[in-house]
Amino acid sequence: MEKTKVLYISQEISPYLPESEMSVIGRNLPQGVQERGREIRTFMPRYGCVNERRNQLHEVIRLSGMNLIIDDTDHPLIIKVASIQCARMQVYFIDNEDYFQRKSTFTDESGEYFDDNDERMIFFARGVLETVRKLRWAPDIVHCHGWFTSLVPLYLKKAYQEDPLFQQSRIISSIYNDNFPESLNKKLKKKLLVEGVSDKDVSVLNPPDFLNLSKLAVSNSDGIIFGSEKIDDALRDYIAKQKIPVLKYQSEEEYVDLYSDFYDNILNGSLNVSK
Repeated sequence: MEKTKVLYISQEISPYLPESEMSVIGRNLPQGVQERGREIRTFMPRYGCVNERRNQLHEVIRLSGMNLIIDDTDHPLIIKVASIQCARMQVYFIDNEDYFQRKSTFTDESGEYFDDNDERMIFFARGVLETVRKLRWAPDIVHCHGWFTSLVPLYLKKAYQEDPLFQQSRIISSIYNDNFPESLNKKLKKKLLVEGVSDKDVSVLNPPDFLNLSKLAVSNSDGIIFGSEKIDDALRDYIAKQKIPVLKYQSEEEYVDLYSDFYDNILNGSLNVSK
């Protein structure tokens, strides 16, 4: 029997970024799932604050070199990789000089959110999926972590639905208390359109703020996990109205096993899972 393949797409992973609720899960969950006999691939953005020398990142030439067009502009896709030796785990990094060279994640030195965070998240989502296609690796589960991954479920359900690599993939979105206070660029709805994605598919992004981006992810997912104990009330209400399985917040001691079981329930079509 083939191993279940799980693709992790994470906004942040320690030790490449400081420890947080999300980055610790991004680090420990893939290792725990791999130790339970599953095959994994893990992706995150190569923010400029990720120290390449200390973490021994190196470019994967065979995967780099593609251009992604966003708002009629070509942006070269660079793929880097590093290993967490003690976990026997590789992390792939999506990089681009225009989007990911600045020495912080989403805000400038004064705390203002970057004007191009919308394009950065488009580039990251599409960059991951195009890289997985190059790897010719068909994931059974795609598990997204954080608002920066919110476009991945949409692209998988609409733009990549006919791709044999992703036709059997089931999408899980982990929802965290990682709210940001403002809206992204209002042109996001237009910029993210590709073949297979219509204006109707992104109508919820009015405006493209944290709540609506999260709704977009939820509505295109096959299962939802609460990664934080405290979740935005409006988002929690929206999720409760969706006819998809939900795994509520789990303790640090139990979540790896329960997440792994949740994957099986999603793959087996158990639609009323709630713990």
